[in-house]
Amino acid sequence: MRGPAVCLRELTAEEASAVEGLARSRTAEARRVERARLIWCASQGETPPAIAAALGVSAETVRRRIRRFTAEGLVALQDQARSGRPTTYSTDDVAAVLATALTNPRRLDLPFASWTLDRLAAYLREHKGIAMRRSRIGEILLREGLRWRRQESWFGERVDPEFAEKRGGLRRSTPRRLRAALLSA
Repeated sequence: MRGPAVCLRELTAEEASAVEGLARSRTAEARRVERARLIWCASQGETPPAIAAALGVSAETVRRRIRRFTAEGLVALQDQARSGRPTTYSTDDVAAVLATALTNPRRLDLPFASWTLDRLAAYLREHKGIAMRRSRIGEILLREGLRWRRQESWFGERVDPEFAEKRGGLRRSTPRRLRAALLSA
């Protein structure tokens, strides 16, 4: 069954430039790029069935996207708000996570110099009353553009400044080899 005929309106110069740029993008969200390609193909005179075949979607999806773009313009390339479960964590909880993550643990009288996701989750649970999984904390930090170390490394500066004194002097774990020249004499 074929849907009603649909025709894409003439794109403004700004829309044409934005749609073409997004359709060629290699870094934008895949859904937005696909929608832009769909609109770009339609603006070049391709039919909904041809666009559907080229992009691997149904012809009805193509028609629906064209109708939405005709009505809304560039906004139609974005995701629409969806119904569903409300957010679990309030903006205050998210702000507390970010503020804590950006605070040096030493300033909070903690015995370590850097946060890990496990330490951060434990601190938030014990001191802020926020029970949040480490995966959710990681998502929040990434969404805010913060890169997070997965684990601490033994390379670089030690967390304990008195480590060398506590460790004691260095000793070899294997005996030295005698040089070949000494052995041949």
